[in-house]
Amino acid sequence: MIRDTSAQDRVIQAAPGRRRQVVIAVGALALLALGVLAWPQLQRLGSGTAGTSVSESRLTISAVERGAFVRDIAGEGKVVAANAPTLYASNGGAVTLLVHAGDKVARGQVLARIDSPDLANRLAQERSNADSMRADVLRAQVDARQQSAQLQSEYENASIDLKTAQNDLDRQTQAFKAGAAASMQVDHARDTLEKARVTLTHAAAGRGMKEDALKFDVQAKQAALARQELLVKDLQRQVGELEVRSPADGQVGQLLVAERATVAKDAQLLTVIDLSALEVQMQVAESFARDLAIGMPGDISGGGQNWKGSISTVSPEVVNGEVAARLRFDGAQPEQLRQNQRLSVRVLLDKRDNVTFLRRGSFADENGGTAVYLLRDDGTAERVPVRLGARSLDKVEVLDGLKPGDRVVISGGDAFGSAPRVTISH
Repeated sequence: MIRDTSAQDRVIQAAPGRRRQVVIAVGALALLALGVLAWPQLQRLGSGTAGTSVSESRLTISAVERGAFVRDIAGEGKVVAANAPTLYASNGGAVTLLVHAGDKVARGQVLARIDSPDLANRLAQERSNADSMRADVLRAQVDARQQSAQLQSEYENASIDLKTAQNDLDRQTQAFKAGAAASMQVDHARDTLEKARVTLTHAAAGRGMKEDALKFDVQAKQAALARQELLVKDLQRQVGELEVRSPADGQVGQLLVAERATVAKDAQLLTVIDLSALEVQMQVAESFARDLAIGMPGDISGGGQNWKGSISTVSPEVVNGEVAARLRFDGAQPEQLRQNQRLSVRVLLDKRDNVTFLRRGSFADENGGTAVYLLRDDGTAERVPVRLGARSLDKVEVLDGLKPGDRVVISGGDAFGSAPRVTISH
């Protein structure tokens, strides 16, 4: 058998009461430490100054500062052409495209042709009508000259007849005085003279009226010819517009129709981008849009470069809670920019010195922005009224209620539940 060590074991008796003393001492030390740690809280609870306790880790705290206050808008913009016209079909027909998307074009260059047989036939017909009416005008002018010559001849014959009658009356009167003619012959000569005078008067009046009528007829035919020539010119203009020309130096954007497609009048054909006048368009939140104004300065950056610009246009329409604004480059336009290229944009709305402000946080929207929680030295946050002013992306102007150096809860205050005083635990 294997021998064990039972013969070597010995029971040791503990001193009476020693374990109890150790336990009591440890418990007393623990209670003392707990009392020291909890004494500030118990003191505040006893005085009734804070009914709510919130951990400081849940809060964002910032100090009130005084200095330069800058209001700006920063965002992403894209390069757009200030002039990017869409070209339309002036008449219906089959389209022949002479360029491709992305091709560089010059002002006046033919980009597409529209084949319109109906318009060409109308132009030919109206030209023929104009030629016919031009011949009518010439014929009317010749006829007017002929009739005017005939009327002149009748007038001159009447004048001769009047003079002949006057001479005959003079001879008969002399003969009557000499006793060689009867008084009846003198009366007959006098009647003949009167008749010749009436005939001459009628010839003169008839010549004037007929010449006026002939003149009016010629003028009417000339006016009709002028109207017809205007119609021909308009048709020539329409035929000329069948050649779609570039309105500016630039680049072809999109081809909106297929080759040899048949289009209706006013159909979209293609777009031309004027690369000599580029702008940067950015979307601005509706809350900042009311502060934008044409001419405000801005900074444009991209690809490691920076450019100065200014607002050229602000859209009067709000779309999806945003307003479109465009910035024009100051000075020479940068090179190597492309349509829809992304750039960073910053627009300066306002800049002032010696302004009291806070970092922007949710407090600006909570409680209508009329109150904030101010941290006190005793570890509490007290709700105090404030009056806020202008707001930027990262700062809020303080007009009244706070002073530089005050520490304020700028975020997380929704956990306070509008309590007048809150305990901040560490």
